[in-house]
Amino acid sequence: MSFVAQFVDKLHSLAEVLIHSFPEKFDSTLFEQIEQQKTDPTTNIGQMAVAVAMSDFVAEAWQKQPAFLAKCWEKPPHFEDCDQYAKRLDEVLQHVQTEEQLYRELRLFRAREMVKLSVCQSLNFATVEQVFIRLSQLAESLIIGARDWLYARACEEMGTPMDAQGNAQQLYILGMGKLGGFELNFSSDIDLIFTYPSQGETVGARRSVDNAKFFTRLGQRLINALDQYTADGFVYRTDMRLRPFGDSGALALSFNAMEQYYQDQGRDWERYAMIKGRILGAQATDPNITVLQNLLRPFVYRRYIDFSVIQALREMKQKIEREVRRRNLTDNIKLGAGGIREIEFIVQVFQLIRGGREIALQQHELLNLLPELSKLNLISIEQESDLRHAYLFLRRAENVLQAIKDQQTQQLPDNELDRQRLIFACAEFTQWDAQQESVSVSYPIHDWASFLAVLQEHQRKVRSVFQSLIGDEQEENTSENAWEDFLEADFDEQELLGILQQNGVPEAEQDAVLDRLLQFRNELPRYAIGVRGRAVLNRLMPNLLEQVLHTPNSPVLLPRILTIIEKILTRTTYLELLAENPQALTQLIELCAQSKFIAEQVARHPILLDELLDQKSLRNPPHFTEYASELQQYLLRLPQDDEEQFIDGLRQFKHAALLRIAAADILGVLPVMKVSDHLTYLAEAIIGAVVNLAWQQIAVRFGVPEHLAEGEKNFLVVGYGKLGGIELGYKSDLDLVFLYDPAGNSQTVGGKKVIDSNQFYLRLAQKIVSIFSMNTSAGILYDVDMRLRPSGDAGLLGCSFTAFENYQLNEAWTWEKQALVRSRAVFGEQKLRDEFETIRHNVLSAPRDLVQLKQDVCEMREKMYEHLAKHDDAQFNIKTDQGGITDIEFIAQYLVLAHSPQQPALTRWSDNVRIFEIMAEYGVISDADSERLKQCYVDLRNRIHHLNLLGLPSVVDGSEFCAERAFVREIWARLFR
Repeated sequence: MSFVAQFVDKLHSLAEVLIHSFPEKFDSTLFEQIEQQKTDPTTNIGQMAVAVAMSDFVAEAWQKQPAFLAKCWEKPPHFEDCDQYAKRLDEVLQHVQTEEQLYRELRLFRAREMVKLSVCQSLNFATVEQVFIRLSQLAESLIIGARDWLYARACEEMGTPMDAQGNAQQLYILGMGKLGGFELNFSSDIDLIFTYPSQGETVGARRSVDNAKFFTRLGQRLINALDQYTADGFVYRTDMRLRPFGDSGALALSFNAMEQYYQDQGRDWERYAMIKGRILGAQATDPNITVLQNLLRPFVYRRYIDFSVIQALREMKQKIEREVRRRNLTDNIKLGAGGIREIEFIVQVFQLIRGGREIALQQHELLNLLPELSKLNLISIEQESDLRHAYLFLRRAENVLQAIKDQQTQQLPDNELDRQRLIFACAEFTQWDAQQESVSVSYPIHDWASFLAVLQEHQRKVRSVFQSLIGDEQEENTSENAWEDFLEADFDEQELLGILQQNGVPEAEQDAVLDRLLQFRNELPRYAIGVRGRAVLNRLMPNLLEQVLHTPNSPVLLPRILTIIEKILTRTTYLELLAENPQALTQLIELCAQSKFIAEQVARHPILLDELLDQKSLRNPPHFTEYASELQQYLLRLPQDDEEQFIDGLRQFKHAALLRIAAADILGVLPVMKVSDHLTYLAEAIIGAVVNLAWQQIAVRFGVPEHLAEGEKNFLVVGYGKLGGIELGYKSDLDLVFLYDPAGNSQTVGGKKVIDSNQFYLRLAQKIVSIFSMNTSAGILYDVDMRLRPSGDAGLLGCSFTAFENYQLNEAWTWEKQALVRSRAVFGEQKLRDEFETIRHNVLSAPRDLVQLKQDVCEMREKMYEHLAKHDDAQFNIKTDQGGITDIEFIAQYLVLAHSPQQPALTRWSDNVRIFEIMAEYGVISDADSERLKQCYVDLRNRIHHLNLLGLPSVVDGSEFCAERAFVREIWARLFR
């Protein structure tokens, strides 16, 4: 009692409150009484002294409620004062008219009753068991009292919820955890689940609402009434995360919806949690109570001895072990080794495995279950005794700790005062014997060291039973994965932050990475993953996160990978692909680290994950000439009469090929020129397939032009720009022009309707564009740009060879002739390809005014520069700025247009590299200039390719490529001065 004397000032403060509030009853003689009785526990004041010495909360509550203080001063609370909560609360709430008053009365009532229980605990007026039973009954009364008051007001506002038979519906509340087991601690959160019997709607109000909306609103109001912090404090911190689908789920579910969830998606940890689930405020005469109990029982208790759950329990046990080590919980009497949680786990393991057969195990209270376990020889009598005494000692310490400030803590204190409180409370207290009679228990505790010795002996005995549970303890894995329990809700932000710091995530990036990880975890309940999917995800994520966080630039990589995982959460096969094939996961991480483009492609089209299984094909792409035959073989496996599936197949083939090309690019297998070759010939193969599909569909309706021989189409697709120059990039669109030979006034034959050949080819062109643009589940094939056709957007989608030649020779602008330099046939019969090449050659080699050509080219370049470039000296836009790609392309085009009239052979090539080579060959430019231009062009394109892979714009720091830019500008000045 020595430490109690130091709280005499608090007694004086309370006396001043009494004298000030009730001068007619109390005067300054109180101070004399305090001095005389403060250390005598048989007196009222001596008992008050112990109460305030053990709990700051008690002293503060008395300060706030003087009338209650006066009552306790005259007669300190005893255990018989701690009962009939529901009846006494109902009397208080009968006079409440508003929600504001409700909030206040609930909080004041709770504070008064908690003070009484703290006093009884401090003075050993009640056993440990009686205290946590009364704490649970108090919580239940407050929850149900608040529900009933709010329910009545909700019915006035929204009407009374009814079922199909016209029976009024009530909100049923499952109390989980310690509340469900009548084992609530002094400052516990409460875990609740809301449910109601059936769908329906309200009656009796101006507008009906459906039952789901009614009970959701009621539930929200109830949570606010309990959880909201006001000037009077709070009633209980309320946690709803144990409900189906967690935070993402509906706040209240019907019985049927709840049953469906637990049947289809209920996980082992939810079975474990539901063992403690108890319907609060249950009335024996309410038939819905039996319905709800019968609905939940089969989920929790299987009718056979349930050995299938053993692996899940073993994993839970390993999780507990890991958390103890990870969080260094040595001073936590609940979560630490040998703590309260391990005792609860021991009991609930046997309930899950054998509860279906052993009815005696189908109850909520841990202390009632221990003797049942020993009767069934599941634990020995000695172990039963050890676990009981340890549990009561730990619960005593826990409640004393929490009563100090009405705060939820299980951490042993590091300050001397709170340690003295624990020493005083745990040296001697009362608990029940086997007949539930109060008996005094003493421990050899006289200082902190002796307290720890007693505590550690209890923990040792608990741990001994825990470690022998579900098989022998395996060797500890000293190199265990820090992310093993990431998906668990109790893996908190501070732990996550610690792991990020250990992995070297820069401080400036830590908040963003943490937010993305929490977002991923918090949104998981929204997905219908299923039991199997969740198990696979639990295996996959630790390995995935460990690899990602050990990757340079992990803050950029992590969101890419998590986005992919989110896209496949409901597709367990893909989760298994990554979980069961470590090399595929590693390959995915490597590719996504270097390419935002690949990450986006895989996220958009998860079927591409299959490609990761074949490491050989990723590192050894086919020769670029083989895409057409590969595509043909691929399409043979698809139903030819299902257009959408056929087009989907084209898209999937393209995406898979793109992934392989990008992977080979990233892995250094393909140089930039070869990458463009692959991308270009892939596009050509797809163009061929699209034209053939469009031809087939148009021919079914209209037949084919009558002038065609067997197998002929007389239709040519010309590629311009990057496609024409064999320089396609990952995100390039296709610049196309369609040419055909209508052969006079011919018509179609063999179809349902006859049209002239010109109309046939125009419809074919429209169909081709439509197929390219069709947006299916696999996206679109390519963006197609037809503006380079004669007369641009004003012209027809296709034109005859004659019309095309006439336009190019007589009407085309200089910029259109520049575009023609980078054109070539990409689909069509050889004779048509030859005819196009002849037209192209004739146009490009036609005589022209050199001065006018220079002026036109310079004006077009200046116009593009003004419209497209950003003019930022600190940055260099590789495509559009001076000295960049566009300047090099204009130089190549100018050289062809300026010198082909004298040297017709210069029209041969459409790609810039070979244009520069032939220019040097014919002495138009020097070999040195040719080599330098080619190298500049390849280097700039290479950089653009890799910026594309990273999902970045074609912009670099202004200090880069200075020499290349200067050289290109020098050539430009030399040509156009």
